[in-house]
Amino acid sequence: MPVPFEVSGWLEEFTIAVEQSPAATAITTTEGVIRFVNRRFEEVTGYSREELVGQTPAIIQSGHTEQRVYDELWATLRAGQVWRGEMLNRRKNGELYWEHEVITPVRNAAGEIVSFVVVKEDITQRKRQEQELRLLAVAFETGQAALITDAEQRIVRVNGAFSEITGYRAEEVIGQTPRLFQSGRHDEAFYDRLWQSLAEQGHWQGEIWNRDRAGNLFPVWESITAVSDEHGAVTHYVALFHNISERKQREQELNRQALVDHLTGAGNRRALDHDLVRAMSQHDRGRAPVSLVLLDVDHFKRINDTLGHDHGDRILCALVARVQACLRAEDALYRWGGEEFCILLSHTTAAGARILAERVRRLIGADPMEGLAITVSLGVATRLPGESAEALMARADEALYAAKRAGRNRCVVAE
Repeated sequence: MPVPFEVSGWLEEFTIAVEQSPAATAITTTEGVIRFVNRRFEEVTGYSREELVGQTPAIIQSGHTEQRVYDELWATLRAGQVWRGEMLNRRKNGELYWEHEVITPVRNAAGEIVSFVVVKEDITQRKRQEQELRLLAVAFETGQAALITDAEQRIVRVNGAFSEITGYRAEEVIGQTPRLFQSGRHDEAFYDRLWQSLAEQGHWQGEIWNRDRAGNLFPVWESITAVSDEHGAVTHYVALFHNISERKQREQELNRQALVDHLTGAGNRRALDHDLVRAMSQHDRGRAPVSLVLLDVDHFKRINDTLGHDHGDRILCALVARVQACLRAEDALYRWGGEEFCILLSHTTAAGARILAERVRRLIGADPMEGLAITVSLGVATRLPGESAEALMARADEALYAAKRAGRNRCVVAE
């Protein structure tokens, strides 16, 4: 009786199809001895067909797959069922690679299992990508706040640290833009420089002030990176930042300490130099007159010699407290050196400076300090147009010594 197709032709076509299949394919005996492999199987393992036929899959085993996997595999196959799973194997050159395998029992006409067909897929690249994604996920949830936006700057993801720092939950910011956190402390030029750096270098980092959910401003150190596709088009922006409020406070405290006399709490000479330059700059622009008052404690050496330096130090601290109590908010007191002090009056004419100096002199002499009657001599100078800081200070110093020569406990205004 004729058959509807040529058997030999069909088998030939089937063999060619298996040989050219993109899936690595093998046929083994029920004991696992390899009887056939296709071309892709050779490519994946690195072994030739001659090297594989007659061997068992042990030839490609890496030693890193747990024994329970093999036990489960054989138990499944001997039960006549299809086994699916992943294995870490080793190529001929020693390189490890991951495979996803499907092993199917083949039965004869009597229903007996006579062989197994193994179809393998090399999933090494996928496993590497999964590992990279796991690592990225761990890195994303580190202590640094992380924020990812799309190319239009719409937020697509934030991490836990972001919520801790800003007070915003993820669902409150997804779909928003980082403008939600802008503090208002930076001008357009700042953001222009930021975006120019991202466009030209693909990266920007620096200090920036943000606003949290409660409306509080806080400084962060932020790093923003543009992520591009294979064609160079930006697809995302990744921002990492951490709160530097404590660091800024420490810096401010260190700066404050660097400008303060540690004994009396008045400004030091460094602070005076800085503030005097700023006041003179305002004077040059015609905005405000600048005057100086130098004061010196009369006979202070005698106090130190008879009562000791500790007693003298307490008098200096009491004097500073008394002087600062009669100064205006815009006035400032500095310790010039030893028992000499300077008052900077950045919005005061010569007449006003003389009035304030006399008030200070009377206030200091009004009541004893540390049990002693204390007096001071004062010299006043108002800056002339174009006058240098050194010349102004020298004229105030001249006036001070004129007051001392005239008998102390008095104020002299420089010509």
